[in-house]
Amino acid sequence: QWQVTESGGGSVHVGESLTLSCTVSGSGGATYSMGWFRQAAGKEREGVASIYIRDGETVYGDSVKGRFTITRDNANTIWLLMNSLKPGDTGMFFCGAERRGNVGDRLNSRHYGCWGQGAQVTGSS
Repeated sequence: QWQVTESGGGSVHVGESLTLSCTVSGSGGATYSMGWFRQAAGKEREGVASIYIRDGETVYGDSVKGRFTITRDNANTIWLLMNSLKPGDTGMFFCGAERRGNVGDRLNSRHYGCWGQGAQVTGSS
């Protein structure tokens, strides 16, 4: 079994920055990819950013390109560096991880087999 844990959420003013972190723990094999997903109230969970752990290759959702950066160490932790936050960024940010070497769209939540509880991010105007 394994566990995903997010931290770093909070409330900031529009235009400010915030950093989230996510750590995978537990045995069962290597983590191949991890991603950040945002879910606003009453909305579907949408892909924000994803990264391959081994080589650091990334993909971003259109709404955050140029503002957010996803980074990783070489094993079990990723970060989401969020700059120039907008009210539309408000939501619960979930971290997902997969260990099966899945192919396909990493900005699709179904790519990931394990999820954290989420970290609330609020961009206030």
